[in-house]
Amino acid sequence: MRGRFSVVTGVVVMMSVLTGCSASKLLDGVWGGSSGSSTTGSTQPIAASGDAIPPDFASVDQSEPVAKLYNKGLDEMRSLEYETAAKSFSEVERQHPYSIWATRAILMQAYAQYQRNAYDEAINAATRFITLHPGHKDAAYAYYLVALCNYEQINDVRRDQSKTQKALETLEEVGRRFPGTVYARDAAAKAALARDHLAGKEMDIGRFYERKGSYLAAINRYKKVVSDYQMTTHAPEALYRLTEAYMALGVRSEAQTATAVLGHNYPNSQWYKDAYSLLQSDGLEPVENRESWISRAWQSVDPF
Repeated sequence: MRGRFSVVTGVVVMMSVLTGCSASKLLDGVWGGSSGSSTTGSTQPIAASGDAIPPDFASVDQSEPVAKLYNKGLDEMRSLEYETAAKSFSEVERQHPYSIWATRAILMQAYAQYQRNAYDEAINAATRFITLHPGHKDAAYAYYLVALCNYEQINDVRRDQSKTQKALETLEEVGRRFPGTVYARDAAAKAALARDHLAGKEMDIGRFYERKGSYLAAINRYKKVVSDYQMTTHAPEALYRLTEAYMALGVRSEAQTATAVLGHNYPNSQWYKDAYSLLQSDGLEPVENRESWISRAWQSVDPF
């Protein structure tokens, strides 16, 4: 299912959705009809089978030369014939290259390709729109669709996470370029999930090293979670695993600091209870060393 994946190393299965908005409200301001043009027929959006905010599906006035071909593409979209629709919109662009409908047709191609999970083709079409029309008011949608295509290719945490990293970068770009838009809000929710996934990968590798007794290698993985992904669901476990690894190495001060930071931020978590018990088994108490990298890393992030 689009927009959903499981973090196999934890217990969290997340799906990001926009709430409190109807489909029609999400479409407000998306294309919406150009000055000097008229549209006839249904302007209701076709329900997206994926997790994307869909573009405007307004029909072309039949008096315009491009109408038959463009509206044919819309009909094919309504019939879920996405590959055929993409070809029809491509013909609109080829036969009427200087019309406003040709501009729209590029994004419609991208959306049709996205709907059939042809992510590379969708990204190419959306990127072409950005290249040809960088200042267009719907460039935000093109950037958003590129990000979404990357997001939906996120792999299981046990596999390579280059797609996840690319998804995070493009989702964050949407937020930077178009703050306050529905695209930025949706991208922010998905970016949080992508970060959680990347943190899950680091935890998976860290636990592997720890089981092998390679404690320094494990610490480096947990350190990345604490430093780069401490707002994710994996942060409490990372602090507990740091306590474990440092205790195994006999580095008591760092183990005490990890537990102290864990207790301060997640006092009711099972991870803190387990870390506290681990320290006590060696006659230790949580004590934070303010000069520790753990303490400095945690203080460097503003959760708000």
